[in-house]
Amino acid sequence: MDTVLVTGGTGKLGKHVVSALKANGAATRAMTRDRFPLRGRVSGDLSTGRGVMEAVRGVDTIVHCATHPRFNKVDVEGTKWLLKAAHGFGVKHIVYVSIVGIDDHPFPYYQAKRRTERLIEESGIPYTILRATQFQELVVAVAHALTKGPIVPIPKDFRVQPVDIDAVAARLAELAAGEPAGRVRDIGGPQAVSLAYAVDAYASVVDRTRRQVQIPVPGKVGAAFRAGMNLLGEDGEEVGESFSHHLVWRVET
Repeated sequence: MDTVLVTGGTGKLGKHVVSALKANGAATRAMTRDRFPLRGRVSGDLSTGRGVMEAVRGVDTIVHCATHPRFNKVDVEGTKWLLKAAHGFGVKHIVYVSIVGIDDHPFPYYQAKRRTERLIEESGIPYTILRATQFQELVVAVAHALTKGPIVPIPKDFRVQPVDIDAVAARLAELAAGEPAGRVRDIGGPQAVSLAYAVDAYASVVDRTRRQVQIPVPGKVGAAFRAGMNLLGEDGEEVGESFSHHLVWRVET
């Protein structure tokens, strides 16, 4: 396999992708915002463009995992910096991880992810886009935050389909080793559950049981989540361990 740069290479997903790539025998380079990175990493900041050209130099494939739910500077503007560098150095393949159900979803972060997809699609650089459902770690983080107080406010009728981050990383590494394939089949976890169930299951595992209060979420964003736009469609592929298994073996231990 050619040299692979992983943006967000020290993040929650990126570090798993780096490990999966190395396990497949790939030469990897993890991009991090740290100005003095450890060996095997390179400094680059997509929010400002600092160091991005240097990070991409000599790279054949990019797995683009860097993201930030609050700032378009990383997802949209940062991708522009990345594509400029990729053009300059003749990158052969960009693999981008996105989110299931974002085409018409009004949630601002999802809209930013779709804009990023379009930038890659229109860049002229051969690409592969993989959409996944929410990571199990994200659902656990939400549950942890919601159960800190005595009352747990739960968005009413929201559902999630948490996916195993290792399974997503393995799929990205596999795609990086292959030919550019455009938009590939969506993936998600094998268990779609209500957010209320997910939070209650987490609370039970960590012995933090709290009384839930169902909160209706108004507007288009609430309607989109109630409609299950964030869940895997009929053509999607279920991968990895279930959320219940994740709670028992990763959270409890």
